[in-house]
Amino acid sequence: MLVKRKTQGTSGEARRARHPAIVAGLVNQAIDRRTFLRRSGLAVGGLAAAGTLSLGAVRKAEAGPMVEGVAVETRKNICTHCSVGCTVIAEVQNGVWVGQEPAWESPINRGTHCAKGASVRELVHGDRRLKYPMKMVGGQWVRTTWDEALTEISAKLGTIREQSGADSVFWLGSAKFSNEGAYLYRKLAAFWGTNSVDHQARICHSTTVAGVANTWGYGAQTNSYNDIRNSKTMIIMGGNPAEAHPVSLQHVLTGKEQNQANMIVIDPRFTRTAAHATEYVRIRPGTDIPVIWGMMWHIFENGWEDKDFIAQRVYGMDEVRKEVAKWTPEEVERVSGVPGEQLKRVAEMFATQKPSTLIWCMGATQKTVGTANVRAYCNLLLATGNVGSEGTGANIFRGHCNVQGATDLGLDVTSLPLYYGLAEGGWRHWARVWEVEYDWLQARFDEVPAKGGREGRDRKANMETPGITTTRWFDAVMLDPEQVDQRDNIKAMMVFGHGGNTVTRMPEVAEGLKRLDLLVVADPHPTTFAVLGERTDNTYLLPICTQFECSGSRTASNRSIQWGEKVVEPIFESANDYWVIYQLAEKLGFADRMFKNITMVDGKFGPEPQPESVLSEINRGGWSTGYCGQSPERLKAHMANQGAFDLVTLRAPRDVADVGGDYYGLPWPCWGTPEIRHPGTHILYNTNLHVKDGGGAFRARFGVEREGVTLLAEGSAPMGSELTDGHPEFTYGVLKTLGWDGDLTPAERARIERQGGENADAVSWSTDLSGGIQRVCLERGAIPFGNGKARAMAWNLPDPVPVHREPIYTARPDLVAQYPTRDDFRQQRVPNIGHTVQKTAIEKNVPRDFPIILTSGRLVEYEGGGEETRSNPWLAELQQDMFVEINPADAAERGIAEGQLVWVTGPEGGARTRVKALVTERVGRGVAFMPFHFAGWFQGVDQRAKYPQGTDPIVLGESVNTVTTYGYDPVTGMQETKVTLCQIAAA
Repeated sequence: MLVKRKTQGTSGEARRARHPAIVAGLVNQAIDRRTFLRRSGLAVGGLAAAGTLSLGAVRKAEAGPMVEGVAVETRKNICTHCSVGCTVIAEVQNGVWVGQEPAWESPINRGTHCAKGASVRELVHGDRRLKYPMKMVGGQWVRTTWDEALTEISAKLGTIREQSGADSVFWLGSAKFSNEGAYLYRKLAAFWGTNSVDHQARICHSTTVAGVANTWGYGAQTNSYNDIRNSKTMIIMGGNPAEAHPVSLQHVLTGKEQNQANMIVIDPRFTRTAAHATEYVRIRPGTDIPVIWGMMWHIFENGWEDKDFIAQRVYGMDEVRKEVAKWTPEEVERVSGVPGEQLKRVAEMFATQKPSTLIWCMGATQKTVGTANVRAYCNLLLATGNVGSEGTGANIFRGHCNVQGATDLGLDVTSLPLYYGLAEGGWRHWARVWEVEYDWLQARFDEVPAKGGREGRDRKANMETPGITTTRWFDAVMLDPEQVDQRDNIKAMMVFGHGGNTVTRMPEVAEGLKRLDLLVVADPHPTTFAVLGERTDNTYLLPICTQFECSGSRTASNRSIQWGEKVVEPIFESANDYWVIYQLAEKLGFADRMFKNITMVDGKFGPEPQPESVLSEINRGGWSTGYCGQSPERLKAHMANQGAFDLVTLRAPRDVADVGGDYYGLPWPCWGTPEIRHPGTHILYNTNLHVKDGGGAFRARFGVEREGVTLLAEGSAPMGSELTDGHPEFTYGVLKTLGWDGDLTPAERARIERQGGENADAVSWSTDLSGGIQRVCLERGAIPFGNGKARAMAWNLPDPVPVHREPIYTARPDLVAQYPTRDDFRQQRVPNIGHTVQKTAIEKNVPRDFPIILTSGRLVEYEGGGEETRSNPWLAELQQDMFVEINPADAAERGIAEGQLVWVTGPEGGARTRVKALVTERVGRGVAFMPFHFAGWFQGVDQRAKYPQGTDPIVLGESVNTVTTYGYDPVTGMQETKVTLCQIAAA
């Protein structure tokens, strides 16, 4: 098997993909997974001392055994890989991280780590890190200084801004930021004058956020990993947490065992998660909606729906019934391949053996129908009443350690921090929080001339227009300027903490990189961005430290916020995000405005923003999402008292000092000011609790009535509320109508009236900087955002009721006439020509020449684009080769044997990858799978020599995204990586 260590007898072809340390065998010790988990982090220094790892010349200290007689300090931080939020306890001597333990008291990881978490210390001691700033001169990497690099970068940005406008710079942020770093990066983009600021969520769960938020209010996980212990039926669809979120599986499997729960895995591939299932359902990739509608056909046909829940809390389910009626068992099987009787069995379990939860990951989201998929999932939950109580809900497993928090804090082309929109009201809110003039912010934005037959935009209109996404930035570089809806094309890209192998159509990405006037990569590692494009100048690498080398908060998938304390100072010449962002703002001329209310402290290279002060500013503006109550002091108290929190409810007893009555991590929304001490919200939309205890309802964010039908809840309200029926969101005017304005303190009333002026009645729960409206609501038991109905039918989306649409590159051309993709249209400043691409593929009979469906996913050993984890010797030892899983029948037809090198060729432009074949029945006939963590080989060419010396990852391999193809969700621009076509042949 390819997961096992290769011997000295492995072919030279295979060895070329590896770092020499791996070829040497890491001290000639074969280390299997179990041995690794026992020993990881305890002998890295020993391996290094043996000389098998090439260490950087400027390395200051080695990890190794503790020194007797020297004090050991312990510091808590959070694993920097997936979104589960495992606590890491670091043991430090003389400023060196010498030991690591998982936190036994953490209610999330309970003394456990996965392979990645067990090896995080190596991220700080790893010699493959960037050690100092570098720039490319004449095609060669040369060392530079921070001041020289930042001065040159700022000057080049200024020139580009003058010539092409603020929108010509694309700001790509990171799910590896702390919350404070993400917030400052979004604020930096706002002060620069653009909405083209994005991050990893675009390519993982942007469709989740859009689909879930447009159903019941917030775009986030409704419950928690821990709460799955209460479930009696769970469906995992499009997710493989056994590899992607391993520690989460302790909660899933405990619930399965203790409750004798049904665990149903629906996936095209028999994954390691599927191996734990009580029922495995194999589907054709890209047929999520037919399968969900097929389940709901059985539910409605047999009367298994929750009629009371629908009547009280759901709008538009009758419209969904009409679409569901089309999906008879016969049609579902024809399209998806799932037998009707199996689907009926699964539907009955989910609807009748409750509470039930639906868990999904990127198998659901990374499609041209990603938002529609998510909306269908939500409708299944609504139809069965499985939202808003223990053991139920949309348990959305996010991918990166702070992808939830970075999304919350505004690294998105459509919003400001904490989901305030780009309309004038959102900008004025943050202008008040930042204490800068709204007109000054507006003046920072470009005027856009009329072009391509479109009207121009003034600065205000441009300020309120979504930017260009990470899935399309390279198109915005290369398209005819008339096709790009801004002043000029993208000319520069600032990349902070983001892999370069994570988007589809990589041959075109490489060309886009080549054409940029300026590329800046700020990261602990060079990343694929540094080697993919054939660049010769105007390229900079800035060594950013990891989150273990600075303090700050991060938000796990379940919305819990945890504070990580700095373990050690940034190693080598690396710097933290806060300092680099501050330096850029200073050199660009607006640091005085941007940091006017943020405390500066002495850092490694001089003054830098204090993360506690940044979080306090977030608290002052974060009313809309309930990021207002989680002060740094409260979060630190939670980390110090982890053992006080219940394993299942995540709540601490009320008599525990500092954290009594709180839910762990104060999961948002945590209403009001920190002084109110709201406990946070463990389960969203839960009417079984008082609002002061974390209760809630569906948001009334879509109005109060549509076509004569109420959009407010009927006969349903949070426990103890003085309003026992649905109601709109609160404003000062609503408070006065109810006579509750008398509950405001004089200071709160004065602040509201000063803020609102002649229109004070319009000041709302989300813009009231006094916090008074939220405080009064809590005391009266009312939810500040209103008590509305969830929307089964979302009239503002392209498909108000989800409909099945075949993938752009489908293996079933016979279905395209009946289930076509959407027509071409313009989206996020560039054309979306998916319909043309699909039509052309059918006309050219692409499925004949590329008959295998290709999907992609994660491995337990690596994470994301893999730059960090493939540079970690402990993880690199476990998985040394990029591969493609191919069914035995497909392999036999092609004369392909296990372990053989093969070419996987995609249907666009002859793009191809050279990888190993893993022949397995995990994938069905006609389906292939490739992991997405690899880079460093490109279409058969080894790129190791293009990395700066000593920074190349230990393991290199081809990227699956070299052969993934065109296709974008019409709501978010999500790419279609989970279903395309390919051909596989022996190399």
